[in-house]
Amino acid sequence: MTRTAILFATALVALSGAGSALAADGAKTFQLQCKTCHGAKSTAMGPSLAGVAGRKIAGLTDYKYSAALIAKGGTWTDASLDAYLASPGKFAPGGKMFAAVTNPADRAAVTAYLKTLK
Repeated sequence: MTRTAILFATALVALSGAGSALAADGAKTFQLQCKTCHGAKSTAMGPSLAGVAGRKIAGLTDYKYSAALIAKGGTWTDASLDAYLASPGKFAPGGKMFAAVTNPADRAAVTAYLKTLK
């Protein structure tokens, strides 16, 4: 999904008021694809994803990130989350995450859900 498509989809969600429905779909996808390694509130095998949206990439102090993700730098935005979820190995070669969310609609939903985790 291109950056323009991501921005357009985000704008549509905001304008349509469908954000909560999208986040609900994302919660389902999270339960199926992400929860094995990531806790929504606590560290599991991977880092906690509570507050991940807007946080510095590799920014938690209580998790040992890969050198690849630390070197990536930046902030977890909609675009960076989408790119990471689409292909973790391409986003941060040599990183720990191996599972991808290949469907663009599922990635948008997971990103909407992650934004609800505080």
